[in-house]
Amino acid sequence: MPKGSPELTASRKEEIVSACEKLYQTMSFKEITLKEISVETSFSRPSIYNYFQTKEEIFLALMQREYEQWAGETEQLAAENDTMSADSFASSLARSLEKHEQLLKLLAMNHYDMEEHSRPERLTEFKVAYASSLDAVRKCIRKFFPDTDCESFIFVFFPFLFGVYPYSVATEKQLTAMREAGMDFKMHNIYEIIYSCVMQLLGGKK
Repeated sequence: MPKGSPELTASRKEEIVSACEKLYQTMSFKEITLKEISVETSFSRPSIYNYFQTKEEIFLALMQREYEQWAGETEQLAAENDTMSADSFASSLARSLEKHEQLLKLLAMNHYDMEEHSRPERLTEFKVAYASSLDAVRKCIRKFFPDTDCESFIFVFFPFLFGVYPYSVATEKQLTAMREAGMDFKMHNIYEIIYSCVMQLLGGKK
């Protein structure tokens, strides 16, 4: 790690992660390289190695940032409301994740490869952010729905999020293949899928 203030280090890491995020909006994981990322930053590719050793570490940091932001929003939901109906909570949670489409897209990737090619300390930082999102949702369930089995909700809801993106976003190539395969399949948006899941987990009561 180069010498410099913690603020400078954090700023440069943030710049690298943001460059990766920008590229990921139009390119696939395989297409994105450290060279491509460096072009979007204010410093050279060798400088990136001072902060991240692999492309996978940068993507993991991007997912970490998404989890941190979403956890903060979910914590705020618990702090700002004394009570919430199932309908209101399901809608709020769905809206919050709808804003974090990037997180859902990342969740659809192969986490085993991403985590395997990241240093232990980077992986631990990510797991802290992931744990904070689990705790934020737990806080909401225990506060607003004390009769609901909180851990059962978590056990179903978080694995479910891994499949939301592929069921809500499809390329024209994928849509054409489904039509040619004769699939009776209707795409739903992120909000609809998550809202429906949360309502079912809460017993479907409004």
